[in-house]
Amino acid sequence: MSTQFSLNEKVVYPSQGVGEIKEIFDRKNGDETVQYYRIYLEVSDMIVMVPVANAERLGIRKIVSAEEAQKSLELLGQPVESVTSDWKQRYQDNLNLLKQGSIEDITNIVRTLYHRSKVKELPIQERKLYDTARKLLTDEISIAIGISAKEVEAMLHAKLEPLNAIHEKKAVQLDDDDDDDDEFSDELGGSSSGLDDDDDEDSDDADSADDSDDSDDDED
Repeated sequence: MSTQFSLNEKVVYPSQGVGEIKEIFDRKNGDETVQYYRIYLEVSDMIVMVPVANAERLGIRKIVSAEEAQKSLELLGQPVESVTSDWKQRYQDNLNLLKQGSIEDITNIVRTLYHRSKVKELPIQERKLYDTARKLLTDEISIAIGISAKEVEAMLHAKLEPLNAIHEKKAVQLDDDDDDDDEFSDELGGSSSGLDDDDDEDSDDADSADDSDDSDDDED
């Protein structure tokens, strides 16, 4: 069976990070043989196993080209539109974008939340989402362009900082209650990357490293 990705290829696993295909293998599930990717996620130092047939539905994709990465940097420096003061709505909207996982979506999360943080400090959950998106964007651009993550961080800062100078003067008075996150569930907690993708619909599609030994036994 042909696969979309190749052994040792770097890929983006939305909301999880940049990973590398370490193995493509077959595993018996009852009477059925299922082909899997074993993907190593450096940001969380974790191995996940994803059925090949489900990879596209989960949004796993190739690293963008250098040209696309450059376009995302340019987008990062564009002015932002005002966003809702309801942080819970912002969080959910951006979480949905993160799960979709295109580089444009991730860039827009970083761009809008960076600007928002200059107007008012982000609630804890929103800050974690921002950090996750920024790390993912940094790692992908680093691979796409072929420069270090440290160099990419400097480029991101250079693109974002003018937004601070332009928009900081336009900060509006907001209701402090809008940013109260005490009673909002943490969908980004759990893993060292800042994200724990425990959605029910994904739980059957990707297995953690805890199942690695079982898979090896099955292959034997």
